[in-house]
Amino acid sequence: MTKISIIIPVLNEEKDIGKLLVHLNEHSSKSNISDIILVDGGSQDNTIQIINKVTSSAVERSRKRGFDCAQPDITLLHSEKGRAKQMNLGAKKATGNILYFLHADSYPPKHFDDLIISEVNKGHLAGCFRMQFDSQHWWLRLASWLTQFSWRACRGGDQSQFITRELFNEIGGYDESFIIYEDNILINELYERKQFIVINKKIRTSARLYKKHGIWTLQYHFWAIYVKKWFGASADDLFAYYKTHIK
Repeated sequence: MTKISIIIPVLNEEKDIGKLLVHLNEHSSKSNISDIILVDGGSQDNTIQIINKVTSSAVERSRKRGFDCAQPDITLLHSEKGRAKQMNLGAKKATGNILYFLHADSYPPKHFDDLIISEVNKGHLAGCFRMQFDSQHWWLRLASWLTQFSWRACRGGDQSQFITRELFNEIGGYDESFIIYEDNILINELYERKQFIVINKKIRTSARLYKKHGIWTLQYHFWAIYVKKWFGASADDLFAYYKTHIK
């Protein structure tokens, strides 16, 4: 039976993680979700406490209603910091045959689980959703609109990533040498294999980095990272640039 494991890397996500867990429960069917795996990279805020609170509240509500569980099992793992390492660890512990990697500030569309399973059943073994920023700025609206197309340059981790476990293992998972840009490295591999589909439904994601750094400043740095990688920059070079100009 086809089941989805949702894998979410977290690091100081107290603002969004509780809302996201509720959102996932309300916008999917329990029968399609094998488990939700949160992999913490060393949060110093209330992320862990919120995860535990949401999980406990869900169990308590289910007991009062006479159900075994109000939502799929939630597993909290601890890892070294680094999204690639966190997501790989989550994938190793996942029980579903479809892996769905999701950022903590991205909210997938209603029935996202049915949409993913439908594409896999059609033979599309990996893909993402189109994206919508939570901002009305014209550039971010345009950037969101462009994500409906299959162009590789329009891809990114904020759109989330589904992939069959078999294909993920065949590729070797996320390249842990990349502290940033790890999503794109996997996506590039999928494009090379012609195994990528964009589901024409919107995942809503936060524009918080754009708000923090300024839209044009951050966009320039993202383009710079993309171009540097295009010309052969190493994982260390990309991370050094990121630390200097963004982090």
